[in-house]
Amino acid sequence: MRSLRASQPPPSKGGRRRMPWRLPTAVMATLLLGTSMAPPVSAQPPSGESWRKTWLSPDNRAAALVAVMTLDEKIQLVHGVAVCAIQLKPTAAGTLKGAGFIPGIPRLGVPDINYTDGPAGVTNCGGRANGQSTMLPAPIERASTWNPELEAQTGRLMGTEARVQGFTGILGGVSDLIREPRWGRSFEAYSEDPILNAELVTSNVKAIQDQKVVATLKHFALNNQETNRSTYSVQVDERSLRELHLLPYELAVPASGAQNVMCSYNKVNGVYACENDYLINQFLKKELGYTGQVQSDWGATHSTVGSALAGLDEEEFTSTYFDQSLKTAVTNGQVPLSRLNDMVKRKLRGLIAVGVLDDPPGRPGSIDVARGQAVAKEVADQGLVLLKNNARTLPLKTSIGSVAVIGSHADAAVLSGGGSSQVSPTGGPAVPPTCNPEGPGGSSCPIWAPSSPLNAIKKLAPRASVRFADGTDTAAATRLAAASDVAIVFANEWRAEGRDRDTLALPTLGAPEWPTTIDQEALISAVGKANKRTIVVLENGGPVTMPWLGDVSGVIEAWYPGIQGGQAIADVLFGRTNPSGKLPVTFPRSLADTPMGAGPVDPNPTIPYSEGLDVGYRWYDAKNITPLFPFGYGLSFTDYRYSHLRAQPQGRDLRVTATITNTGHAAGAETAQIYLTLPASAGEPPKRLIGFQKVSLEPGRSKKISVTVPRQRLAIWDTTAHRWKVPSGRYTVSIAASSRDIRGTDAFTIR
Repeated sequence: MRSLRASQPPPSKGGRRRMPWRLPTAVMATLLLGTSMAPPVSAQPPSGESWRKTWLSPDNRAAALVAVMTLDEKIQLVHGVAVCAIQLKPTAAGTLKGAGFIPGIPRLGVPDINYTDGPAGVTNCGGRANGQSTMLPAPIERASTWNPELEAQTGRLMGTEARVQGFTGILGGVSDLIREPRWGRSFEAYSEDPILNAELVTSNVKAIQDQKVVATLKHFALNNQETNRSTYSVQVDERSLRELHLLPYELAVPASGAQNVMCSYNKVNGVYACENDYLINQFLKKELGYTGQVQSDWGATHSTVGSALAGLDEEEFTSTYFDQSLKTAVTNGQVPLSRLNDMVKRKLRGLIAVGVLDDPPGRPGSIDVARGQAVAKEVADQGLVLLKNNARTLPLKTSIGSVAVIGSHADAAVLSGGGSSQVSPTGGPAVPPTCNPEGPGGSSCPIWAPSSPLNAIKKLAPRASVRFADGTDTAAATRLAAASDVAIVFANEWRAEGRDRDTLALPTLGAPEWPTTIDQEALISAVGKANKRTIVVLENGGPVTMPWLGDVSGVIEAWYPGIQGGQAIADVLFGRTNPSGKLPVTFPRSLADTPMGAGPVDPNPTIPYSEGLDVGYRWYDAKNITPLFPFGYGLSFTDYRYSHLRAQPQGRDLRVTATITNTGHAAGAETAQIYLTLPASAGEPPKRLIGFQKVSLEPGRSKKISVTVPRQRLAIWDTTAHRWKVPSGRYTVSIAASSRDIRGTDAFTIR
């Protein structure tokens, strides 16, 4: 046991969105009656133009640009005028039909600002002719890779595809924790853990901005369910707020250099997030030193003076509060001109810092399809999670005689998540959609990407008899399974923005997409009983329960695997890829085991976060509840040994080292997870994730990992002093293959 000296860590420096299903009355009147305001007459370009001097700092250049703007030009830059294909004002003529649009100021060289949605790829809510993009695996699957370097690759691809299509900003980077396992947008988020979330979103945002596209962190803050999301108020204590829900922002804002933060629909402790002085002014801008802009989620602005003074910098998607109302408020002194100048400066600073002002995107072009598919495949390879593999049923041999493939359009496609994050996949939907997937609000029905698991399986087992049953006839599927060497059942669970699930059970499928009712859980059980070598492949957006688990020999968690998902699934089934994914969320045995209990998603106007610090795996540890599959869990086709764990001080931080050895017969990759147990006097959950590292190993080889843990990850939030503090006492460091699979411990004392 070693000792460290107690001291305070240094102070920190420095949502998405749903289109309302009904446009506001004033907007509809504008569209129907043609009423509008004429754009202001622009002055001539001023002499000097010091903001063009690229050797000056972004702050100085932005300030110089604001200084020569007219009042009308400033107002023009702080609100949207178009959404998707809907132009709300004549000034919206330059829109690219993306998620949002703000016209530029040509006389000053300020380009048009075109936003696209983003977490799973560039979206196409306006039906653009060039709007097909790479459908990446969903963020929850990308989190299953536990690989920040790979997440940077997705960011570079997203930024590149956004820029080549003409966009200056991408509304991606979900930093909300997966608190409610039935959350409709859980697939857009990364994890239930703030450290894993922050590491991944930082890599993604920074990489997007490296491509000269402004990236977004959202939804600020505590947008953890869809039910009544525009009206409910989260009641959360200060310590839980700081240690969990705001921590991803506290870490990612300075580390990523994000230039846009989107505030959420909901209220926090009784105040709307987009006019919450504590969240925006005190925490984000003052404490973190954030210099970028804060933009409202689409339709989440509720006032002019209150929002402006609380720190909101941009109203989206309309101009109800930040156009003429704001101009009047500035003119009569309710909102200081200095505040409006700050709003505009923050936007311009972001455009300058990222490179948009000096090098705006050109005319929309076409993406590199091959590059996109290569990135999507690598992510899917690392993001699939092997949950069960009894008797080493997997990997299958390519010499297998017969394979039954059953259910979920596996003959043609893989599933994607819906809502505003819906990507129009290259090649178009493989299954005719039952809705318009390219309208305001995104897709309100399942969209299936053209990547056929059946065809990929046939290619890998060319001599096998591979037959497909669509699952609509359970008896036929059971007969096919019984006559085959192995049965592979594909099961799906569709999630989307604007709707939460009622349960964690796999849904029963039906009209309009399916010609008959399909009880997926009964289908799995029946097939599993007919063939003991039954593998289930799940395509889902969050945790699900598995009452049929004992009837099958294997389970692969494929999530929403993207445009190369079919090939990635087949490669795991036949061992061309050794699965290395680890769960970024806990899978409970039943809904009753969760902090929310067995009732519906909370519909009340005030939602108390009564679990406090016990979010995700912390809850199951604190309550001594055994989950179905724990946070960080994932199997491999090989085995790993952990040894030589050592935790020791490194300056103000902690250095953790260990050796990982591949003791099996296949090459693979393992994510070593580092957890910390704080002194009992700290009043913390049993353990918290403080770091991780993924290593690739050939059979019989070893690697030493080394993780530097910043001192703040040892700290707790002091609600009396309102700051971080590192408590004195004995700390235990654990190295683990999951939150419930501890492979070694070490200890140290802080005095």
